[in-house]
Amino acid sequence: MASKLQLPADDSVTLIVSHSNLTSFSSDVRVSQQTTVEALKEKLWKKTGTSVASMRLELRDETGTRVADLDRDAAPLAAYSPYDGYRLHIVDLDPSSVTSGGWLEDTSLVEKYTISDEAYDKLGTNFRKFKEKMVSKNPVSDDKQSDNQMEELCANIKVGHRCEVEPGAKRGTMKFVGKAEALGRGFWVGVQYDEPLGKHDGMVKGVRFFECPQGHGAIVRPEKVKVGDFPERDPFEDEEEEI
Repeated sequence: MASKLQLPADDSVTLIVSHSNLTSFSSDVRVSQQTTVEALKEKLWKKTGTSVASMRLELRDETGTRVADLDRDAAPLAAYSPYDGYRLHIVDLDPSSVTSGGWLEDTSLVEKYTISDEAYDKLGTNFRKFKEKMVSKNPVSDDKQSDNQMEELCANIKVGHRCEVEPGAKRGTMKFVGKAEALGRGFWVGVQYDEPLGKHDGMVKGVRFFECPQGHGAIVRPEKVKVGDFPERDPFEDEEEEI
């Protein structure tokens, strides 16, 4: 009786995902080699916005050299002999794609909502009125009160601890806690995000506060930081089925 080929229990590989239109997008993904190219495209479409019909996948080695084009939708990933650390590069062939033009990454291209001071003052309630009301009730100066509140928050914030930063629930590791005159009065927290969601590499206005990869650094007020057990996210963790 002919024996059947027995695959190992875990034939998955970890690949780095990049995108032709999203220069700051980079993510690690662990995927079974039995996943078809078409199924893989379906997953990546939900993550990047590039449609399956307009998506071409390239497999690249650690040096960035293209190893193969994943051009057979019905073929399993194993047919292209991927290794851990290889790059899965998405090429968006649609010139009108939502990923083109840079507006998904460059917020300066997004139209901002503005309101005149006159219109703002006419609102029944707004933050300016609320602040004036609170100041009239509390004789302690705003600056001193703010400093005291931030110092209390920083008491539980330690360099090296994991955290989540709002808005956006961005996860990372705290790299700096303290005052930074170059940024303004009060206390600040420096964070190295797990993903390239920051604005710098730990240097702001010519001052080095900490070191991290470019685009992963951010410095925020302590009230934006939630300390806790926040492991790095799997980019596919919110999918119901596995790849």
